[in-house]
Amino acid sequence: MRLAGIFVALPGPRHICTMRKILTLAAGLLLAGSFAPAAHAATEKVRVYDPAQGGFVYITRTVRESRSMESPIKKELIAYNGPYREGTIIVNTAERRLYFVIGDGKAMKYGIGVGRPGFTWSGTHHVTRKAEWPGWTPPPRMRQRQPDLPHHMPGGPDNPLGARAMYIGSTIYRIHGTAEPWTIGQAVSSGCIRMANNDVVDLYERVTVGARVVVQH
Repeated sequence: MRLAGIFVALPGPRHICTMRKILTLAAGLLLAGSFAPAAHAATEKVRVYDPAQGGFVYITRTVRESRSMESPIKKELIAYNGPYREGTIIVNTAERRLYFVIGDGKAMKYGIGVGRPGFTWSGTHHVTRKAEWPGWTPPPRMRQRQPDLPHHMPGGPDNPLGARAMYIGSTIYRIHGTAEPWTIGQAVSSGCIRMANNDVVDLYERVTVGARVVVQH
């Protein structure tokens, strides 16, 4: 056989062993390549609000993008010399940023998603409750607009409220996580303040019940 001839042509057993290792490695690489995933990433359709169309549409994103907890806008520790005290949450809907006043002239700055046109609001309230992996009960008006919504959805990674929620005063609004982190930085919600899960967990650990919440346009 030709393959045997190759081994015979080598001067000794040591070289034969080396050649066998090379061939074994090459075969392994070829086998691995035959089972390697396709070069393109897996995709899935996700439902998002399109302000231009005034309704929800489906777009295609990679599974990795869709299931990430990371915000596309990284949080920052910044200098702060404003009028609000330590522990205050300041939401700037026009800027689409949330600030948490740490004290000592510093604040943490997060990217957020805010209410779409017609669903923005402003005012001063306090955090009345905190919840981990909260359940979601869509309000009646929301279900009228979107009849396909469930009456209730238990907490979990696919829940629209995400990993954490901080309830704002007696309003129907919350600062909460999301199962759609790619919407951070956009005006897509029904009035709630939306954060990526990694950021809302960070904020949740800093905020106490009773904390002041200032929402500005």
